[in-house]
Amino acid sequence: LQPWARLFPACDGIVAVAHTEGDGPHEPHNLTETCRALAGFIVHPNVGAVLALDQGTEPLNHDRLIAFMRAQGYPLDAVPHRFLTARGSLAAALVEGEGIVRAWLPAVAAQKRTPQPLSALRIALQCGGSDAFSGISGNPLAGAVVHELIRHGGAGNLAETDELVGAEAYILDNVRDLETARAFLDAIDSFNRRLAHHGVTPEGNPSGGNKLRGLYNIVLKSLGAAHKKDPRTRVDHVIAYAEPMSKPGFYFMDSPGNDLESIAGQVGAGCNLCLFVTGNGSITNFPFVPTLKITTTSRRHQLLVREMDVNAGRYLDGESMEALAAETFDLVVATASGHRSRGEQAGHSQVSLWRDWRQTDTTQLARLAARPAPAGQPLPLAAPRKPGGVDLPRVNLVPTTDGRPATERLGLVLPTSLCASQIARLAAERLNAKLVEATSDANGGGVTRFVALPHSEGCGFAGASMHERLHRTYLGYLTHPNVAAALLLEHGCEKVTNDAMRHEMQRAALDPGRFGWASVQLDGGVERACERVGAWFETALARRAPAPRRRGSVGSLTLGVLSAASLPPVAAEALAQVVRAVVMAGGSVLIPEGDRLLAEAPFMVPLLGAIATPTGPAATLLSAEVVRHAGLHVVATETDHWVENVTALGGGGAHLCLGFVDAMPEQGHPLMPVLQIAMAAADLAFGADEVDAFLPPDAGAADLRERLTTLLAATAAGEYVPAATRHGFIDFQLTRGLLGVSA
Repeated sequence: LQPWARLFPACDGIVAVAHTEGDGPHEPHNLTETCRALAGFIVHPNVGAVLALDQGTEPLNHDRLIAFMRAQGYPLDAVPHRFLTARGSLAAALVEGEGIVRAWLPAVAAQKRTPQPLSALRIALQCGGSDAFSGISGNPLAGAVVHELIRHGGAGNLAETDELVGAEAYILDNVRDLETARAFLDAIDSFNRRLAHHGVTPEGNPSGGNKLRGLYNIVLKSLGAAHKKDPRTRVDHVIAYAEPMSKPGFYFMDSPGNDLESIAGQVGAGCNLCLFVTGNGSITNFPFVPTLKITTTSRRHQLLVREMDVNAGRYLDGESMEALAAETFDLVVATASGHRSRGEQAGHSQVSLWRDWRQTDTTQLARLAARPAPAGQPLPLAAPRKPGGVDLPRVNLVPTTDGRPATERLGLVLPTSLCASQIARLAAERLNAKLVEATSDANGGGVTRFVALPHSEGCGFAGASMHERLHRTYLGYLTHPNVAAALLLEHGCEKVTNDAMRHEMQRAALDPGRFGWASVQLDGGVERACERVGAWFETALARRAPAPRRRGSVGSLTLGVLSAASLPPVAAEALAQVVRAVVMAGGSVLIPEGDRLLAEAPFMVPLLGAIATPTGPAATLLSAEVVRHAGLHVVATETDHWVENVTALGGGGAHLCLGFVDAMPEQGHPLMPVLQIAMAAADLAFGADEVDAFLPPDAGAADLRERLTTLLAATAAGEYVPAATRHGFIDFQLTRGLLGVSA
């Protein structure tokens, strides 16, 4: 739709707000928080028209959101809107959605700016990548600006509950009344209890970057963060996450310390401009709310001068806070009046809602913490019920330097956090454009394409298990057999930084010199980081000769298998035959723990001779753990979400995935082919081109097995591209598991 937006320059843009919440087979614990955030987005004053999308089967679907908005009094009828359900055909829903948005553009572009009182402005206060100067220069400057706004009848919003632990006395030194003070303390107590349910405390909030730059513990970090509230400013209101701001004054909003999750709540509450204070140089921006980024030191501001809006380091250099506050206040007014912030000019935007949490009390904590790690040994196959085996096709595969087969030769740009994800995607797109321009002779290292893996994690979480899962997943993809060359791109202030990954590589006996390294903040901004990425790949691939394909068996590969559908017995039997054939040929098969296949006798009995428990056998591998011993493995993914499961299987080294669907197609994967199989039926709402095979229900097991192995062979040889990849319906997302939680 972006070309259409350019035809209507008076319209500020068409943006997507993609997020991770409201899905899955179970009622999410953050349903109310998600409803409030999405409802606030829909009626937000910066939005000219809104198209809301669902699949109709989620716990949070259109019917439920509309009912919530009507019950809570959100002015839904005040904004042009449509609720579109993508039932069955994703391609058809895409076409319909495009038509709806195009029809709105003339009316949205016709809306004119008019003078409005400053009392209509609501400012979100945020900080990220904080350093020892955040509480001295940047945060006090932001607080002074909001104090002036409130003097004019506007409103400010301070959030990040766990980043005020230790600074309670400062906040409560100027508060409206006892009830407001109690509400603030209750919010902190509630947040601490939620963290405790997952075995963590606010003390785990400071990142490695915070500690490196002088914020050694949560109290020091909180004392600086709290100064986004000017000491002259009274706390007037305490609200829940994304609860609407209905009055003027200064608000505290309950939210995680995760910057992006917190900002989404502030936008849902009605904030129409954000002041973001950063020591390291965070490039955070929301899609439809301008963000003015305030750096805390002149040195960091000059390093990132093309990304930052305000240099609060001038206060440290001798300028008065009063003069800086007056100048910044003028910039706030200009930005609200249409002056584009640096982030808007660059087109940067990131979104993450307060992510769901899995534990609601401590009853399961001891059991979960005491779980033994899987031994990594495959499940022993039972003797075959019938003599003879299955001959798997031989195809042309790509040899690797360590002897493992590969199905493709890829360049990987791996972002270590959500804030680096958009930049990683941009860098990969530029590399692919150069690859198209190059001749086959100039195709350095024989790389077929470049891939980025954007996701929502890497910062703003707590729990050792989440750190371990991220480390494991990153290392799994960096060493994936299809990856010829890989570079890690950090934002610069996340919890999983490049330095952290270097240490993990050394622990895993990997040479960090194998990989490229880039940092959005330390390299001097987005453009310089992208230039560094491009230069590293150019040098690294120039030294690597293209690898010609060689004949090999499909059975030498690692296959991921999962299901979003219950299989008829004949199809389950055929799949079991394929799995057995791959394992017997020396390959591996990975299945997510809890997948319905593991509880279906027609699938499990031919493989193991019986079903171990009603939910299937115990896990043999951790989530994204690389296979060390070939065979049939069950992966402890700790999630029942399709995309998160596929992500975990890819991290374990799967070359391709075979999945079964019924109600509608699922997402593919950026790096790994995901084949989607459906049983042919008259009531399916999607077309033949949206999945990779329809299996006739009247066919025998041998015929179905032949169809599956033929499709696997064509995909492994690069002769067939899965439907989800062709249509661009791909996704990548890491689960937080059972003990990960926002912080």
